[in-house]
Amino acid sequence: MASHRTIGFVALAGAIIGYGGLWPVTHIAIETIPPLWYSTMRIGIGAAVLFGVLAATGQLKFPTRHDLPLVVSVAVFMMAIYTALMHLALQFVEAGRAALLGYTTPLWVIPAAYLMFGERPSRRRVVGLVVALTGLAVLFNPASFDWTNANVLAGNLMLLCCGLSWSIAIIHIRKHRPQRTPLQLAPFQLTLAAMLSALLALIAGPLPSIAFSGREIAVLAYGGVIGTALGMVSVTTCVRYLPTTVSTVGLLGGPVVALTLSVAFLDEALTAALAVGIMLILLGIALVSVPERRPAKAPGE
Repeated sequence: MASHRTIGFVALAGAIIGYGGLWPVTHIAIETIPPLWYSTMRIGIGAAVLFGVLAATGQLKFPTRHDLPLVVSVAVFMMAIYTALMHLALQFVEAGRAALLGYTTPLWVIPAAYLMFGERPSRRRVVGLVVALTGLAVLFNPASFDWTNANVLAGNLMLLCCGLSWSIAIIHIRKHRPQRTPLQLAPFQLTLAAMLSALLALIAGPLPSIAFSGREIAVLAYGGVIGTALGMVSVTTCVRYLPTTVSTVGLLGGPVVALTLSVAFLDEALTAALAVGIMLILLGIALVSVPERRPAKAPGE
């Protein structure tokens, strides 16, 4: 049976791929589907997929009373608030840059994990964190912003709030000891998130008429199955089973995937700063992901 560490790293890879691709896909989707309605639809599809998987494999169980606070916090902070802000911000910010700001979670989570749980990262992992955040700063490059554009400012502020909202959920996941697996909790978390997202969408405006062409079906399929069902279960699993520094810095691979796809398919500019930033983030991920060496036991111990 695979160890928790192995499961955590497999889940981390799934999260990087699922959420990394979601940013450019969402950028395409909201050209024809209103942002909050796309959020509602993809979360609802993700919930339906996971209910089907669990029912088919005989693993479908209702959350226990003990796990209800975790269901609520993930639904509210990791999904409903995060996706609403993300989708609205992508109207004003390029997908690659948006992903960078949306993944500022290490800035919040790692200090909180140290203060709340006593998780003290090793010197090498601290170096990896600094290297990865340096790469993030290089890619972000605030000097390139049009600070006089109110929409750009609003979009970037929304994305910073995304990172903070996700951090609240991640800290709760680390603190909570669930009685159900992340997979078993996920469809209930997504169902609540879809209801909250639908409420926000209805407040913003009625459900519009959407022509479900091949393009709309494709972005909904990716957003629901890969970006939500796979991505969300992968994130909650890797956060549950990996050290905080490893999971949060490792998730910075998501913006790397988002930027690469945005350059390839959305005509975002490939610059020297982009290349340097990506290399620094990948180096930082490598530094925090390599297992720590345990001191050898003395003979007779």
